[in-house]
Amino acid sequence: MDDKKQINAWVMYDWANSAFATTIMAAVMPIYFISVAGGTDGSWSFTQTAAAIVVALLSPLLGAIADHAGRKKTFLRVFTVIGASASAAMALIGPGDMWLASVLVVIGMVGFGAGNTFYDALLGDVTSPAQRERVSARGYAMGYLGGGVLLAVNLGLILGWETIGLPDSTAASQISFVTVGVWWFVFSLPLFRRVQETRLATEGTAMAHIRTGARRLKETFSRIKRYPELMKFMLAYWFFFDGINTIIVMAASYGTTIGIESTHLIAALLITQFVGFPASLLFGKLADKLGSKKMLYSSLVIYLIIVLLGYFMTSALHFYLLACMVGLVQGGSQATSRSIFSKMIPPGRNAEFFGFLSFTSRFFSFGGPLVFGIVKLLSDSSRSALLAVAFFFVAGLILLTFVDLAKGEKEAGQTI
Repeated sequence: MDDKKQINAWVMYDWANSAFATTIMAAVMPIYFISVAGGTDGSWSFTQTAAAIVVALLSPLLGAIADHAGRKKTFLRVFTVIGASASAAMALIGPGDMWLASVLVVIGMVGFGAGNTFYDALLGDVTSPAQRERVSARGYAMGYLGGGVLLAVNLGLILGWETIGLPDSTAASQISFVTVGVWWFVFSLPLFRRVQETRLATEGTAMAHIRTGARRLKETFSRIKRYPELMKFMLAYWFFFDGINTIIVMAASYGTTIGIESTHLIAALLITQFVGFPASLLFGKLADKLGSKKMLYSSLVIYLIIVLLGYFMTSALHFYLLACMVGLVQGGSQATSRSIFSKMIPPGRNAEFFGFLSFTSRFFSFGGPLVFGIVKLLSDSSRSALLAVAFFFVAGLILLTFVDLAKGEKEAGQTI
């Protein structure tokens, strides 16, 4: 029987680290990076790319080491401290400190991205396969709520700096960075105290674990063909993940290009967060009753509709409506994908395979933005560029039809 205390503790980590995703990655730091630190859109993009590359390179090896050593929680604790500390340290960024800002953002994103590899891998330790859709969805739901609550507080702090006696909005932004670090660390404590790994830690030196982890990772690359259903799902995942990621990273710039004001863009982000909370919970229950594959299909079809409607979008009201639609499916699609993948992983290799998925999906995630940029360059139309993103959802839907989840779960019982 599933341990409710462990599940609740695991779920709270999503509440904790989503503060970084909303305040640092999406809303406050991008604006602060340009308006205060002296960066540009290009340098911000390079910072994001550098962080993604580091996480992509680290995740598979770290996952293999953590599985062998039985220390997924230890690695998660390390990267949580790294990410939370970097977030709080961003308060030191002043006018013209672009390089300091870039370094701290990269460190923070490495803590966030690498930490998520081990957090996702712990899903199999806290709940049975039958409950993973619902538990995974609860995690995303709490992430939406937690990230949205702190973002709302921080935006209130920044907009009302004069009322509360701060010298300027820069000081308010700096305080918001500290709140992210504290929030992330404090709300991570339940997981570190209550969640127990099912695999006991093994003895050995650090170098021995590294050598074994590297060997296991090599085996993963060379023998993953023994899991054909898992490979087919990963192929589908690379495409639709790329589509989802492109919508996330390009939404604000697309909205700006067609004339929507920044205040409406930020408000839409908050709407996505708070719609995503109940929607993710409902999505998890429906996936449990109707089947995870059917629900994942439905979410990708809705994403396809979002892209098509976005092509015709002309006003802030349209942007708000699309933000609501994204909130309905974003958390659910991610949670269901995480649950499906966790069931198709061979026993004892959760962190390793989640690291492999993280590496490959990040490696291929340049495709969507690249297609968007090329189409924009050739057509001089942001609308045509957005429409091109529909290809990734169509490809993902088609490839998903060939995945047999039951067969994949059976194959996971084999050993590499």
